[in-house]
Formats: sequence, structure tokens, C-alpha cells
Amino acid sequence: MSYLTTGQLATLACTLEVASPKPGNVHPGAEFDGLTLVDFLTSAVAIAPAMDAAVNQPIGETVLQAIRATRRVTSTNTNLGTVLLLAPLCAVPRGEPLQTGVQRVLRRSNLQDAHNVYEAIRLAQPGGLGRVEQGDVSQAPTADLVSMMRLAASRDMVARQYNNGFDDVLGTVVPWLADGQAPGLSVADRVVLTHVRLMATHPDSLIARKCGDAVARESAKRAASVLASGRPGDASYQRELRNFDAWLRADGHRRNPGTTADLIAAGLFAALRDGIIALPRPAPVM
Repeated sequence: MSYLTTGQLATLACTLEVASPKPGNVHPGAEFDGLTLVDFLTSAVAIAPAMDAAVNQPIGETVLQAIRATRRVTSTNTNLGTVLLLAPLCAVPRGEPLQTGVQRVLRRSNLQDAHNVYEAIRLAQPGGLGRVEQGDVSQAPTADLVSMMRLAASRDMVARQYNNGFDDVLGTVVPWLADGQAPGLSVADRVVLTHVRLMATHPDSLIARKCGDAVARESAKRAASVLASGRPGDASYQRELRNFDAWLRADGHRRNPGTTADLIAAGLFAALRDGIIALPRPAPVM
């Protein structure tokens, strides 16, 4: 994937994520009222310039630029969590390993980064945000970005990545996308399988914010039942996956596992950047 820029890889990762038929999320043939596939695709294109610039600017500036670009093409929140994850990853120079590079990038975060990220969050208007005693985005941040994210790490999987050096993305999602137990699976099938595995292991924090911890734990239990039913392609697996999808989409899509999707998009970017996922390359034009 070295022939694509960092911004193009970010767009491709977001496109692959939304194009894969993950249970409970928007994908081709499954949309929400007021939130369509086109919203996600145009947002994926819109953030590319900010992600290309990430290596030469602070994290907070990249996040704010990307969300401003997104709001110019869609009126709803399509990608705040994804942008928060992609910005530090895209800031790592292409020749530097992500594991060490992203920690170096995070160590540089400062109070201005926190101000810019808070502004981006208010601009994106994510659902289920609520109010908290410390670090509420309606107020001014009081410390650097990583310190402010640490306040939310116990209740939000995106914030948790800033606290653990992106361990869940780089240490779990990426290896699962490349998992040897899934030989012969398409990229989309690997994405769906990883999505379900992640939901089973970590109850989705967007579901928890919107519906409560009990519903989030129930979603994890149902994801585990899908995994226990068989392998991708088995009739039993496909049946349980459809049932899980239907349950997530009930209640007006309030159970949509959006945070899990954000981590999948970030994992796809890392896997594409480092050649762990390789898409077919077209023959050279003669």
C-alpha cells in the first residue's frame, strides 16, 4: 500500500469498514434514518487531507480539521471516534513502527490539543455523550489531551486507546484481522469476524452510553453466541449473525455498536499501512 498516501489509506480503511456487513452498523443495503452509506463514504473522502497533514501538525489540529471537513459534507456524526483514532496513527511517519511511533506522538500532546479535540467533539455532536463531573466537553479542558482522555478511559474504548498506547487496536484488532484461523476469508468476512470477536470481548461503549451497561453486556453475550455457533460460512454461524444483527437494529438502532466500528476502522488503517492486509494490485497501464 506504499503507493497510496496516508490520507488515501485512511479513506480506504473507512471505506472497507463501512462496506463490510457488520452486525448493527450501516453498510450497503442497511442504513439508518438520517444516516446513510453515502454519508460515511463522503466523510471518508473528506478527512483525507487532514490525515495527510497529520505527520506535520499536532493531533488536536488534525482532529479538528477532519471534523470540520466532515461537517461540510454531512450534517450528522459519522466518524468522530474514527477520526480520534486515526489522527495519532496517521501522525506516525510511514517508516516508523506504529507501536512505538504512536506512543511518541501521544507523549507530545498538550493543552491546545485538548482544546481542539473538545471543539471537534462539540462540532460533531455525538450521541449519548451525557454529562460527567471531570472532563466534560461543555467545559474547557484543564490538562493535556492524553490526561483528559484518561478521565474517560474506563467508559469509552476510543479514549482508552490514548491511555494504553493503542494496545486494543494494534495488539488485538490488527492480529485478528490477519488471524490464521480464518484462511480463505475475504477482507469483508475478516472484518465482520473481528467486529463480532471485539464485541464479545469488550462490550461496546456507545451501546453502554446510549442504552446502559446491562444492554452492552447483553450485546457481548450475544456476540459470543455467534462465535460459538460455528465458523464464517457455516449455516449456523450465518443464522446467529443475522439474529444478532436484527437484535442490534431493534429499538430504533439505539444498540448500534459504533465504538467497535471505530476500532475496526483504525485497525484496518494500521493493517493496510503495514501491508498486513494486501488488496489486489492492478496490472500496470501500458
